[in-house]
Amino acid sequence: MAELRSEEEQLDAIKEWWKSNGTALLVGIVVAVALVLGWHAWQRHQENQSAEASVTYQQLIAIAASDSLDDKARAQAFELADKLESDHGGTLYADLAGLIEAKLAVGADDDARARKALEPVIADSDRPYMQGLATLELARLQIAAKDAKGALDTLDGSFPEALEAQRQAVRGDAFVALDRDDDARQAYQQAQNLAQQTDQTLYGLQLKLDDLGAEDATP
Repeated sequence: MAELRSEEEQLDAIKEWWKSNGTALLVGIVVAVALVLGWHAWQRHQENQSAEASVTYQQLIAIAASDSLDDKARAQAFELADKLESDHGGTLYADLAGLIEAKLAVGADDDARARKALEPVIADSDRPYMQGLATLELARLQIAAKDAKGALDTLDGSFPEALEAQRQAVRGDAFVALDRDDDARQAYQQAQNLAQQTDQTLYGLQLKLDDLGAEDATP
């Protein structure tokens, strides 16, 4: 910009610049403010959503942990689990709600509801460990429904390392149901070895090995 000779010329130049650029500047300021306010509003929304999910989950846990669960309480628990899954899908709370709902449904002999609760955790969760837990539960349901072959298919493929011992134990249960005792013994022994390596306790595993005549199989 050329050197200005007087304050009056300076003022005229500022007015001219504002006339040409003022609108764009104002729009930019408005957009920037809107973005900042929008970001804070989104953060508050997320915080509120998280707090809401936490409260709902605590209510679900309180009911599920009850020693005496009647039909009314179970129905309330199902409603809370459904709320977490519908309003907070994709969160850890939704994954946990699905597992709890499946457990309660099994207790009510509602196999269909249990499977339905597990399916979104297996299909949609981005947490491999939660997917693994849900997969184990589904396989157990399939074995109980006399679909041991389906359970083996469910357990096929990659699995979280932390759950590998449990996977082998459930595979052993499936092989027993199919009268494949040698395969069952091998799976149980592998489960036991993995459990010992990772300092896990798999209750009843040694008894299952004993029933298969594998008393001396423990290394």
